[in-house]
Amino acid sequence: MRLPVTVTGTENLPAPDPLHGRSRRAVPGSGAVVAITHFGYLDFAFAELVLWDHARVQARYMISKRAADHWFVSPFVFGLGHVVTDRKAGAPAYDDALAKLRAGEYVAILPEAGVSRSYNVRALKTGAVRLAAEAGVPVIPISVWGSHRLLSRGHGFSLRRAWRAPVRVHVSPPIRHAPGLDVAEETEQLRRELQDGIDTCITDFPLAPEPGAWWMPARLGGGAMTDAERDAADVADKKAGRHDRG
Repeated sequence: MRLPVTVTGTENLPAPDPLHGRSRRAVPGSGAVVAITHFGYLDFAFAELVLWDHARVQARYMISKRAADHWFVSPFVFGLGHVVTDRKAGAPAYDDALAKLRAGEYVAILPEAGVSRSYNVRALKTGAVRLAAEAGVPVIPISVWGSHRLLSRGHGFSLRRAWRAPVRVHVSPPIRHAPGLDVAEETEQLRRELQDGIDTCITDFPLAPEPGAWWMPARLGGGAMTDAERDAADVADKKAGRHDRG
């Protein structure tokens, strides 16, 4: 696709040393939670690209059981040691992620737990903050903008739109959370950091949107849902049994 990917904030990523072959070696005490925005279905891929290119990190992603059970995806999920979470019984996945963090792995989470159709960062689940605090590791916020134009909820893949489509990624400074913290307050701090990163990406995004563009937030004159419309749509989906955030 020849996608131009612009990245800022890489100074907030760890140095790649020590290495095990070409990738970063997990060392106890040196792990991190990676919190990634979720506006499109490919956000995780661009976050992983940045982690690999700049820090040689192979993150272990928390992936829903529904996604992990797909016949094509399943061998990769389990073969690469990702964390499979059942939203109705999350304790085993939490314990697995915690063990990986304590062993020095990077565990990546999309804490919005579903695509935000307003293209603003919505209220987060608390798992990223709780895991980081209990493991004694930082949270690294990664904001991804533009990948939702490639593939997002309600907007399928288009070769014409995807060709040379720009993607913008910003890595914010790591956040450290101490045990005994106010989980709700610290989770809101993380949400603000992710949103600030999105705003940074939008400011110098190399593609000017047409008026009312579907991929721009309503607050900036775009055609996306407002936050209130998004929340109402999420409630309606949950009642209908579709796209439950858990």
